[in-house]
Amino acid sequence: MGLRFRRGRLVHALLQSLPEHPAEMWEELTRRFLARRAPRLSAAEQEATLREVLSLLGEAWMQAALGPGSLAEAPLAGKVNGRLIVGQVDRLKIEAARVLVLDYKTNRPPPEQVADVAPLYLRQMATYRTLLRAAFPGRVVECALVWTYGARFMALPDALLDPHAPGEAMRIN
Repeated sequence: MGLRFRRGRLVHALLQSLPEHPAEMWEELTRRFLARRAPRLSAAEQEATLREVLSLLGEAWMQAALGPGSLAEAPLAGKVNGRLIVGQVDRLKIEAARVLVLDYKTNRPPPEQVADVAPLYLRQMATYRTLLRAAFPGRVVECALVWTYGARFMALPDALLDPHAPGEAMRIN
């Protein structure tokens, strides 16, 4: 497995588990995790991964999405235009006025700009947004991708997702 993919999987695991612990423990937990799960990474690579993860976790949008009450590996299911859609988002946070959706992407190098995100990912996130709008009417649904290689956060504006939307959700299971 290539370094990019291996590091991406490590970042994904850290982003999934660290929010379950107090923020003041994240650095220590990350160091122990990397020492145990990534012994082939050099000390410099482990340190770079640690810094990337902690920097990403420090972003305001990430803190909101990973905060108390957020769900890791949240399943989604419903019908869109009569077709059953089943998926799973990496992090879901349901608030009184909005729903935050994060999906981690490990298998590709991250694009530099949001306009360069692969259409496949835009269709996926637009579909999730459609399902969540039906499940939580009246709430704003905000979507973002987290590129685990380089630990980069990328909000997906509605204007970018709208052309990829499948239509209105008919039912949520």
